[in-house]
Amino acid sequence: MTLNDILLLVASLLIAGGLSFYQYLYKAKNKSRILLLLAFLRFLSFFGIFLLLVNPLIRRKTFEIRKTPLAIVFDNSSSIIDLKAKKQLLEVYESLTSNSELATKFDLQPYQFDKELLPFSSLNFKGRQTNIEEVAKGLQNTHKNTSYPTLLVSDGNQTAGSDYRYAFDAYNAIYPIVVGDTTAYFDLKINQLNVNKYAFYKNQFPVEVFLDYSGTKKVNARFKISQGTTILNSQTVSFSPNTKSAVVKLLLPANQLGLQIYKASLSSKESEKNSYNNSKDFAVEIISQKTNIALISERNHPDIGALKRAIESNAQRKVRILKPNEVNSLEDYSFLIYYQPSSRFKSVFDENKKRGLNSLIITGNSTDFNFLNQMQSDINFKMTNQKEEFLAHYNASFNLFAQDNIGFEQYPALENPFGTVRAKANVSVLLSSKIRNIETNAPLLAFSENQGLRTAYLLGEGSWKWRMHSYVSTKSFTLYDGFVDKIMHYLTSTNSRKSLIVNHENFYNSGDLIEISAQYFNKNYEFDEKATLSISVTNVNSKQNIKYDLLRGEGKYTVNLDGLSAGKYDFQITALNSKSTYKGFFRIIDFDIEKQFVNPDRDKLGQLAQLTKGKLYYPNQIEALIKRLLADESYTAIQKEIVRKTPLIDSVWLLIAIVILLASEWFIRKYHGLL
Repeated sequence: MTLNDILLLVASLLIAGGLSFYQYLYKAKNKSRILLLLAFLRFLSFFGIFLLLVNPLIRRKTFEIRKTPLAIVFDNSSSIIDLKAKKQLLEVYESLTSNSELATKFDLQPYQFDKELLPFSSLNFKGRQTNIEEVAKGLQNTHKNTSYPTLLVSDGNQTAGSDYRYAFDAYNAIYPIVVGDTTAYFDLKINQLNVNKYAFYKNQFPVEVFLDYSGTKKVNARFKISQGTTILNSQTVSFSPNTKSAVVKLLLPANQLGLQIYKASLSSKESEKNSYNNSKDFAVEIISQKTNIALISERNHPDIGALKRAIESNAQRKVRILKPNEVNSLEDYSFLIYYQPSSRFKSVFDENKKRGLNSLIITGNSTDFNFLNQMQSDINFKMTNQKEEFLAHYNASFNLFAQDNIGFEQYPALENPFGTVRAKANVSVLLSSKIRNIETNAPLLAFSENQGLRTAYLLGEGSWKWRMHSYVSTKSFTLYDGFVDKIMHYLTSTNSRKSLIVNHENFYNSGDLIEISAQYFNKNYEFDEKATLSISVTNVNSKQNIKYDLLRGEGKYTVNLDGLSAGKYDFQITALNSKSTYKGFFRIIDFDIEKQFVNPDRDKLGQLAQLTKGKLYYPNQIEALIKRLLADESYTAIQKEIVRKTPLIDSVWLLIAIVILLASEWFIRKYHGLL
């Protein structure tokens, strides 16, 4: 309580006493006990009201015992069932969570995980992926700057994410509890298969297969790749106790157009406990030819290399980098990219007026904007010699093609001369520009279509930083390259506008996210947020049909088809308020990554324990683990003093007391006829 509060309280006492004395005792001829009682009640009422007006802070000191958290994490993936470890894991759960001594010393915090970490609810062992790295991230976010032990009850077999051995904090001990049969069995396994998503007709495409062996004797295995009943490749692979793995590299012919399904298999004369991991289906889409793109630039710039790599991430496209004077003919190209055009580009622009190719124009500090104003009429530029940095702002109402906001506002700024940029009415803006936090209402990435000719404008250099930022944020170029792929798909397409646009893959692996998205536009080609879209999915073999409604999201409608079994499916999306429909197909490849294992990965779990200064345990050693945790004096409860400051006006009891005092005074006065 401050000195000012103390002075105010003293003043409140004096004023309350003076007022009550003046009202009851100052001119009273007979100072009876009733008057003294009434004066005292009035004094307390006044003083209570003055206390509320002064409103001092009341300090309350309490003590709280904080136990050390003990995170107990249980594996809920389907591999627990496949390794027959369900009973073991449930017994471990019961032993740990019901131990009263552990509960006394620690704050027990049970979790469960498969592809993500969740608070413990119930174990059903239906997780289609195992990501132990997410366990590390989740615990780090929950217990920042805290020293605590973690019990990881798992088979240690990870199917998604980065290596979990290096994901956990090194100063927080991890005690893995290995569940599952650790007995070594004879096993042949196709560990990994690498193949391109696309191949070109009448060419060959590479396939790389990694094979693993677990056993104690020499064995010759037969590896083959087949398509239907046709064997495309067959060879013998030898394994021994010293040769536990092999890599097979081969080329397969692309003789049929469309989606082709292949099967890789590995077999021997020996019997195996797990034969599911001896084969793997994979798919390749055979396409007729590449889309040739000419990227025309006078100068070298990191943007050019980044753009080329992003475009060519789709194997259907090939980019050739040319200088303006090297372009003799545009007959071999189906799309043009002008990088910072100047007057030297005039011959290319003139040739394209005859050819009529869609194009992407990228500006920057070296662009001749007077020349650009002459070569196009979509955007008018009045630029200065001053350089400026422009940030991106996503336009959610953009409707030429489906594009989510992938964090454009966090992308690095692009450089362009400062000036006035005015876009005409036929220009659709995907990204507008900002200077720091001030919106310019000028386009940064925009699209136009005139008489069937499509043009895109990226107003700024430095987009290579966008690709790098995407990689740093997501550990992959996929997000940014997918964004560029959608731009290329729109610009290289000559199809007229449709009211119903659908995006989907032609094939998925079992366990993958199967999501189909659609956009529906009204007669004015505006995104219709009130549309009702439904999808009918039919299994080609069983003829089983299911129907779903698509859910509206930000600028698109989506449906999640997870849970479908392997096979080929035809589907049709219908807009119920119009006659617009879309028909397509996709195939789900039979592959359950959780069934690839024969034993738990105790070696990797042991290394994790060693790196974090913990120790590996087995289900029959739970008592030893509990004793170790109870004996570890570094995990002790902490008594913390907590001081809470509460304003007096928040006290309900003081208000009640004032009301009781005033009511009592009124009843006494009423009873003695003083009213």
